[in-house]
Amino acid sequence: MVNPVVILELLERIAGVPGGSTVTVPLGPGDQDEATHTVAAWCARTGNELVDVRDGNVTVRRGRAPDPLAGVQDGRLPGTRLWMYTNFDCNLACDYCCARSSPQTARRALGIDRIRRLAAEAVESGVSELILTGGEPFLLPDLDELVAVCTAALPTTLLTNGMLFRGHRLERLRRMDRSRLTLQISLDSATPEGHDSHRGKGSWERAVAGIRIAQDEGFRVRVAATLPAAQSHELEPFHEFLDSLGIDPFDQVIRALAHRGNADAGIELTVESLIPEVTVTAEGVYWHPIGADDSDQLVTAEIFPLATAIDEVRRRYADQRARAYAASQWFPCA
Repeated sequence: MVNPVVILELLERIAGVPGGSTVTVPLGPGDQDEATHTVAAWCARTGNELVDVRDGNVTVRRGRAPDPLAGVQDGRLPGTRLWMYTNFDCNLACDYCCARSSPQTARRALGIDRIRRLAAEAVESGVSELILTGGEPFLLPDLDELVAVCTAALPTTLLTNGMLFRGHRLERLRRMDRSRLTLQISLDSATPEGHDSHRGKGSWERAVAGIRIAQDEGFRVRVAATLPAAQSHELEPFHEFLDSLGIDPFDQVIRALAHRGNADAGIELTVESLIPEVTVTAEGVYWHPIGADDSDQLVTAEIFPLATAIDEVRRRYADQRARAYAASQWFPCA
């Protein structure tokens, strides 16, 4: 027989807390399964939510928490896109690189075998786009094979500084699938001064040449700039310059400088402030590509199975949003 005291105590306790908050009361003596069933039925009738039953206690939330992922645009849902750091070494040493890449940085390559498995499992996990980044991926001798594995599975974007399109690297580029691959090339300003001050003398000229080569080879080119807040006045001339290069406005990406990696200034981007973008490196699965060299954004060292890693990122994000919702019930905005 169910102890009616549990329902009476729930009524009293629930009435004294704001919506979204939880209360925990003992189930009392008697059949615990029957008592749990009674509480569940009471919650269903009263519009409250049974949260947990553990160690003889039941936890109930006043009202029902909204879906923590509701309102997140489909294209931003964690696991929609999969980022892969192919390597960490680079031909440049940009002074704000979030991955701390340089010619002296260890390669830490993800490798063809793991990328092949990731691409296959990404399809099974409902991923819609693969993104390859580094370091500078064109330093890898098997990049064309890595890209072929990815484009065979899903539409793919390859991030590069665009400076290495010559010789055997140009031949590798030419072997890539133009119908399934977008090249995202880094360029920070409409003139050499702004770009070269962070990336090295002569890098702007070679990046612009790389954009033109990629276009001539028939690739879709996206240009991404990293811009400190103090240089926001440069946006209009920068967009005009990209227009002159034939870059579609949709493919002109402006990123804020983040205080991560080599950068000694910029906006603070944390797990709490970022919508996660599932990111895989040789060391594990990270919350976001901006923090893929930082332990505070490591989600798990276990890359496989990929679906499990994606589920863990989604679970943490849902928990984070649920906590934020609960806090907003205690401290409602004016």
